[in-house]
Amino acid sequence: MLQVIGKRLLMLIPTLIGLSILLFVWVRNLPGGPATALLGEKATPEAIARINEAYGFDRPLLEQYFTYVGKLIRGDFGVSTVTGRPVLEEFATRFPATLELAAVALIFAIGIGIPLGYLAARHYGRFWDHSSVVLSLIGITVPVFFLAFILKWMLAIQVPIFPTDGRQDPRINATHVTDFYVLDGILTREWDASWDALMHLVLPGIALGTIPLAIIVRITRASVLEVQGADYVRTARAKGLMEKTIRNRFVLRNAMLPVTTTIGLQTGLLISGAVLTETVFAFSGVGRFLRDAIFNLDYPVLQGFIVFIAVAYSLINLLVDVSYGFIDPRVRVQ
Repeated sequence: MLQVIGKRLLMLIPTLIGLSILLFVWVRNLPGGPATALLGEKATPEAIARINEAYGFDRPLLEQYFTYVGKLIRGDFGVSTVTGRPVLEEFATRFPATLELAAVALIFAIGIGIPLGYLAARHYGRFWDHSSVVLSLIGITVPVFFLAFILKWMLAIQVPIFPTDGRQDPRINATHVTDFYVLDGILTREWDASWDALMHLVLPGIALGTIPLAIIVRITRASVLEVQGADYVRTARAKGLMEKTIRNRFVLRNAMLPVTTTIGLQTGLLISGAVLTETVFAFSGVGRFLRDAIFNLDYPVLQGFIVFIAVAYSLINLLVDVSYGFIDPRVRVQ
């Protein structure tokens, strides 16, 4: 297993090198040049000259590239042109909110998606199957922002069960230790703060998790249907094994490999796709910050976000590969 992890980590190197080259070329080919893009309306010839000298844009390209890679390795993604703070510092401040929201969305998607997909496969061609297929199609086709507005209007405005926006009621005097608001309330035993933070996560979590839920239902259903017809399942039934044993040891476990891959990919999409959800619910996470960066042409933030998502996807894929070995022991010997 350690060899598998080592090989996967080594495979990250060419991926990140390729990404660094693409980003380097992108920044150098911004309209008017990188200095003009950073300065915007303040792009006078004198200011452009100062930026070129400060950032080394007037040096040879090869020297610029190695300087650029060195900064990336150190976590130096530059300074936001809007806030004036380091990009990494801005992400560190907002990332707990997005990760907390993605975790709730993933729990919602997995907790409902896998059982619903399994029931659909078990009752193939009947009510549960047709219902799950229809619901999954609706979940995939309805845009996230539209569903977010519907949920907000129905369950926060018309029937005020959940809060309308934000991460926590500002009237609550909560202690923030880790910036994961639900966890902070548990650690400090401020149960009202933890519960309020959790209530603020419900609606955006459902909106963000609906598409992954629909995809997980479809993949689980297809995978279970395929495994149920496998030779080893029919052999187990012929030997007289209990149906519960067949379900748990032969069907579910072997059907989880493609589902695990799907969950890993959807986790990366949850982090990168939180822009619309965080905007609708005024959720102060990375997604909303990225939205502001797009409108303000904050290129250092956009560049840092691309690197951040690439690293997150790579690490998630590594975790998925490692989990294969625990789900299916045959993978460990490959």
